[in-house]
Amino acid sequence: MPRKAATPYELIILPASELPVLERVKRLSWSAFEDLVAEVYRRKGFHVEQTPRGRADGGYDLVLLKEQDSILVQCKHWLVYKVGVPKVRELAGAMHKVGATGGVFVTTGAFTPAARQFANGLPIELVDGETLISWLPVSEAPSCPKCQKPMVWRTAGKGPHKGDQFWGCPDYPRCRGLRQAA
Repeated sequence: MPRKAATPYELIILPASELPVLERVKRLSWSAFEDLVAEVYRRKGFHVEQTPRGRADGGYDLVLLKEQDSILVQCKHWLVYKVGVPKVRELAGAMHKVGATGGVFVTTGAFTPAARQFANGLPIELVDGETLISWLPVSEAPSCPKCQKPMVWRTAGKGPHKGDQFWGCPDYPRCRGLRQAA
């Protein structure tokens, strides 16, 4: 089996013709989705603190710190549901409780019109799936983890993973670098 990608950023890098980016993001686990959002904000220059996993998060999953700002981020990896007012209100309550200067609600889905209206005028940014993917630097081919050459998209032809798709080094069999597909 190909090795797992080092970051969720690497998990979403697939040929554009194979699977739309938002569908790749939706295939991530909820924890990998949180890691992806954290990485997006790290690359925007924020110091990111993640809340401990495995228990109630108190209305937020990440804390973004930059200069005088402290921003709470709630991540919802929902495949079907639209985010409504109660969840946005929960983020607003958490912001008030900890004294955060702002909030961001990120979802793979969409927000209800009522949720958008509720957030209007509050220091809360609503980021739906389409907006999130516009922030991602998706490339056509990742670099080989061993030799750094642009990888090629392959399908296993035999063995226990026959039919599975993956990124492989163009110098195979000399170089056996692999990256897992999402």
